[in-house]
Amino acid sequence: MIKVRIDDDSFSYDIHSLVKAFYPEEEVKIILHDAEDDNDESGVDLELSVRKSFRSEEDRQAYKSELKRQLYRMLSEHTGKQLPWGTLTGIRPTKLAMGCIEKGSNEEDTAAYMRDFYLCSDEKALLATDIAIREHEILKGIAQSTEDDDMHDILAQGYSLYVGIPFCPSRCVYCSFMSYPIAGYSEAVDGYIDAVKRELHYVADAFADRRLDSIYIGGGTPTTLSVSKLSDLIGYIRDVFDISHIREFTVEAGRADSIDREKLAVLRQLGADRISVNPQTFNEDTLRLIGRKAGATETIEAYNLARDVGFDNINMDIILGLPGEDTDDVKHTLDVIKTLRPDDLTVHSLAVKRGSRLAELLLEGHKIRNDRIDYDEAMHLTSEAAADLGLKPYYLYRQKNISGNLENTGYAAAGREGIYNILMMEEVQDIVACGAGTVSKHVSLQPDGNTLISRCDTHKDLKLYTENIDEMIDRKRRLYRMEDVE
Repeated sequence: MIKVRIDDDSFSYDIHSLVKAFYPEEEVKIILHDAEDDNDESGVDLELSVRKSFRSEEDRQAYKSELKRQLYRMLSEHTGKQLPWGTLTGIRPTKLAMGCIEKGSNEEDTAAYMRDFYLCSDEKALLATDIAIREHEILKGIAQSTEDDDMHDILAQGYSLYVGIPFCPSRCVYCSFMSYPIAGYSEAVDGYIDAVKRELHYVADAFADRRLDSIYIGGGTPTTLSVSKLSDLIGYIRDVFDISHIREFTVEAGRADSIDREKLAVLRQLGADRISVNPQTFNEDTLRLIGRKAGATETIEAYNLARDVGFDNINMDIILGLPGEDTDDVKHTLDVIKTLRPDDLTVHSLAVKRGSRLAELLLEGHKIRNDRIDYDEAMHLTSEAAADLGLKPYYLYRQKNISGNLENTGYAAAGREGIYNILMMEEVQDIVACGAGTVSKHVSLQPDGNTLISRCDTHKDLKLYTENIDEMIDRKRRLYRMEDVE
């Protein structure tokens, strides 16, 4: 255990996150000076004196940034390590770079700011800047703004719709999302779809005067539903929403063991123009270990079937750092992907999330983090493979407890970027999410130019969500009227 003693807890979260980034395998405990110690002197102790009062919020933020830089330098000297993202923990790096771009900074100055202020490596500073520039151009295209238009105002007039389907063929060991094995919950599907329809009906009425920019049906695995249920749900969406202006309609086909020709044909006929067929890895031993029923061959067949049905925008996800995999395993997965040539490749660094079986194993004392893989090399291999396929990075985000202190990056061919991903990550418009375990965002532009983000969630429990759908709708009603949500 690493114990950090501080005299004020105002910045305890930031301190904890940064220390944890340097010591991912250790438990980090923040202790106030006046708190009773447990007298456990094991581990590394660090003592910090933290300023308690500030003239303004701007003064407080400046102090926090300098505190993190000083702490980073001290930990870096002590451990001999440098973190690729410097002092950034739990922050969207591209959002910071985007702020510079929107203020008129060029690429060189923006990258220098990321290096100097947040101590990012040259590689990551350039990556964040490159993606921010690309996202800015894509957002301008979505807004179709002119010189007299404010891009943010135009984007804020629109909204995006997320629909969550919390059913899967089985639960993967790394998964923390809402996911119910379909075999054990088949009798709950009809009631769930009916509840989602009620929620969708409210949204369609409440947002009737707003432009719907994108639709994303995720989960879980939406294609776990039967053909008739998929057709019913998507048909209902088409009936109650004006989709004449949408820029993208994504459905996560996800797992090969949920895909067949008839389902793919229905998705295509009903307007889905982007799908995900996610292998995570093409190594058979790993697929069995993480709980995937379909093997690599079945995933390749599902991908080819989607092409045959007519999908010309297919995303594939892979995860770096899966248990037992080394760099050669990553190379094998990338070699297969290069033969398939997806339009969009999302590269995740494994994050051990609360609620996943991996997190449970960690609590039970099992060694989870993969020490067989060189994360920097693996990330270089994926970026090189994406470049070989003509795919460029277009969005990026980071998570707590992410392997290698790295990031998740989406690469896409020109014109095939995931619009919903950008709109969600950059928080430039409302994201209205329907279904169990989903979170809606309300984006409000403030007079001072800042953005206020408010959220409301729905019950994660399938039964509670279905039985309390009126309450779920009321939460949205209050959110988008900016009323307090209980």
